[in-house]
Amino acid sequence: MKPFKPRTNPEAKILQAITKKLLFEGWYVMRTHGNMFQKGFPDLYATHRRYGPRWIEVKLPGMVGSRFTPAQLDIFPKMLENGTDIWILTSQDEYGLLFLESNVQFYLDKKHPTE
Repeated sequence: MKPFKPRTNPEAKILQAITKKLLFEGWYVMRTHGNMFQKGFPDLYATHRRYGPRWIEVKLPGMVGSRFTPAQLDIFPKMLENGTDIWILTSQDEYGLLFLESNVQFYLDKKHPTE
């Protein structure tokens, strides 16, 4: 069995920075694993006593080099239709977006390629 190695791709680095910012701001953060039972889920579930819950998907700035997986293209609209908002963040500097309306539909409407 190979030892666990944390992801080091550019998206993973942004995810780590966002997680660090959320923790600093008092959020409880759970990272989804992307296993067969969580396929298509956003990267993070964060909740705060004052602000409530947020589902957060991490992408690269401008989606350059990022894409939605086929599972996300299936699941994200279903989550939205059933009242669950999702926020796309591309850096820890976008922390303030969590206090605005969910922005995932903007990204989905752009119909980014899945491959």
